This record gives sequence, structure tokens and C-alpha cells, in this order.
Amino acid sequence: MLNEQTTPDENFEQARILWQKYFALTKELLKYSDQKDNDLFVDLVKQRQQLMEMLQALPQDDYRKTPECQEMIGQMIPMDKQIIYRARAWLNKSRRQNSTVRSYDVANSLGTRGSIFNRQY
Repeated sequence: MLNEQTTPDENFEQARILWQKYFALTKELLKYSDQKDNDLFVDLVKQRQQLMEMLQALPQDDYRKTPECQEMIGQMIPMDKQIIYRARAWLNKSRRQNSTVRSYDVANSLGTRGSIFNRQY
């Protein structure tokens, strides 16, 4: 992981690199958030989470206070909101499709109704 004996300059450079990677992954997430490749989307989310954990493990993140980083964060906030909106829309669509499939599931519905039709009166 990260060496605890790094200098403040090395920490600053590590943070800069990690933030740039995080920003690039955010842009990729936005690009793939309305695609059909859900596995790739989930993989990108995991990679971005790993980067965030690495950032949090830094002893000090002075880079975050710089205008350069603040600008990146300012650009990422609307992207994150769009990603969340699209993910929720996909989840709702998926739930509706699953509900529709279950409503047409003949095997489950015949359990009780089928016995009524098979009775002899």
C-alpha cells in the first residue's frame, strides 16, 4: 500500500495522481452509465471505490485544497449526480421488467388457480 515514510511532496504527488485517476474514472462511469454493459459499469464503480480508499489512506491530502483539485471536484459533482440518476433509472426499469416477468410466470400462478379448474363438480 502506501509507505508511511513518504515526504509531504511525495504525498502531494500521490494525491494528485489518484485524484486525476478518480476524475478519469468518473468520466468513464458517466459514459457507460446509459449503456447496456452493466458488468463494465460495476467494475468501474469498484475501481473508483478503490481509488477513494487509497486517497483516504494518505496521511495528508493537501492536494485537495488546491484550485486544480477544487476545479476537478466541481466538475465531478454534476457528473456524479447524473450517474446516480441514470443508475436509479436503470434499477427502476429493471425492477419493472422483473415484476412484469413474474406476473406472466404461469408456473407460480397455476398452483392455486389450476386446482380450481381441475375439480369435478
